[in-house]
Amino acid sequence: MSKNPTDPINPFPADIYTEPDFDVDTLANLGPLRAMAGVWRGARGLDTKPKAEGPKKQAYVERMTLQPVDPQTNGPQLLYGLRYDTHINKPDQFKTYHEQVGYWLWEPATGTVLHTLSIPRGMTLMASGVAAADATEFVLRAEKGAPNFGICSSPFLE
Repeated sequence: MSKNPTDPINPFPADIYTEPDFDVDTLANLGPLRAMAGVWRGARGLDTKPKAEGPKKQAYVERMTLQPVDPQTNGPQLLYGLRYDTHINKPDQFKTYHEQVGYWLWEPATGTVLHTLSIPRGMTLMASGVAAADATEFVLRAEKGAPNFGICSSPFLE
């Protein structure tokens, strides 16, 4: 994506309408997210849960599903991604202990990794970071209340 040469402060291209050509093989174009695709299980998690009488330790099991989605365009912006769902429950119960859904996205033109998530107790987040296409590690950041790449919660959770 080329930047607007007439405006050095504006990082967006002059033509915000024309969509790029793209490869429909999402899995081949996920950059540093490619190795995350699939179904993952954790069998021995331990949570420390706040309680009025003091912290309570709680064992849990986890299943995370990350499936490729079709390439997404926003004018010249192109994103490849994974739709994900994390489901956590206590080992001996079917009842959900925690769940979150969202997307992991890769923007090859800028090397940006985006993570969006939503938790059904009233919280949402969008975090970002920069990584090389072949990176095996990267760091994402979000800031509470930020208009871009932020964390937003319901009043009770605040």
